[in-house]
Amino acid sequence: MNRIAKPLSGQLLPANRRQGVSVVICAKNEAKNLRQNLPEILQQRYLDTNGNPLYEVIVVDDGSEDDTQKVLGELKQQFQHLRILSVAPADATGKKNALRVAMQAAHHNWLLLTDADCSPASTEWLEHMVSPLAGGKDIVAGYSGYHKSEGILNGFVRWETMHTYVQYSSYALAGLPYMAVGRNMACTKTVLQKAMLHPVWNALPSGDDDLLVQVAGTADNVAIVCEDAAFTYSPAKTTWQEWAHQKQRHLSTGKYYKAGTKLMLGTYALTHAGMWLMAAVLLFSPFWWYVPVLMGARGVLYMILWVSTTRKLKEEIDVYLLPIFDLGWMMYNFAFLPYITWKNKKNWK
Repeated sequence: MNRIAKPLSGQLLPANRRQGVSVVICAKNEAKNLRQNLPEILQQRYLDTNGNPLYEVIVVDDGSEDDTQKVLGELKQQFQHLRILSVAPADATGKKNALRVAMQAAHHNWLLLTDADCSPASTEWLEHMVSPLAGGKDIVAGYSGYHKSEGILNGFVRWETMHTYVQYSSYALAGLPYMAVGRNMACTKTVLQKAMLHPVWNALPSGDDDLLVQVAGTADNVAIVCEDAAFTYSPAKTTWQEWAHQKQRHLSTGKYYKAGTKLMLGTYALTHAGMWLMAAVLLFSPFWWYVPVLMGARGVLYMILWVSTTRKLKEEIDVYLLPIFDLGWMMYNFAFLPYITWKNKKNWK
């Protein structure tokens, strides 16, 4: 058996290989996002032979206090394949609990997970994302980007999102899967149930995406979908404080990775930081002239890599900002080190 998965592109299922899909969205105070994005998910072109939706969309209202129920009720009048589940505010203990409620109620074994603030790139998003499941895969990781807007924060957020995707997709393609992004991933109900039984699952209220891959991902059962029709997009945080709050939650999961994965990711981060620190030290030594030579050569390779990546992922990043983002990523790792190594972010909103 070939241990190394291949990225899938442009693959759609013939009608006789399609199975029912349960699209799952866990929402807490997401009335505005649901009103804007849910119709696009409910109008996916994934139909049975009679032209009816071969999927259900399950939205779990996790103790919302806004107009989430009102918005869902209005959409239910238009789309009969929308199912609405509710968690009482007293029982709203986090995304994993809401996900468990959805999983238990799902009618289908194929699950497609996304968030209320996500919009699919096309009406074929659903079909692209679940196609590998028909080929025997258990987990499918896709790309989930952020909408472009003005400002260096938005540029850095979109670059860092690409950087994360390049990392986890490369590892998965090499037979070493370690994470996915819950804004755009598919899996079987069977593998999700297996992950939920693992002791580490309940360590955090969120982190379901990474921990699913950590618990149940193997060299053979994880697929990467890189077709741009399968992308999703979300609005990025608009202040550094909001973004830091979000990253604290995301990075809290890393400490529960397998030892080998932590070693490889840690080595990469340390050598990356060491390169910048070495360059700074050399500038104040007799060997200062090594810095423009070595960093210049690295810069050329770096630019080639990221220009190619931005084109592949349909992103627009100003080239002159790339070295700044690279240096910023080193500072980012030091700033969030407590959450990477020992601290947990206990809330998912």
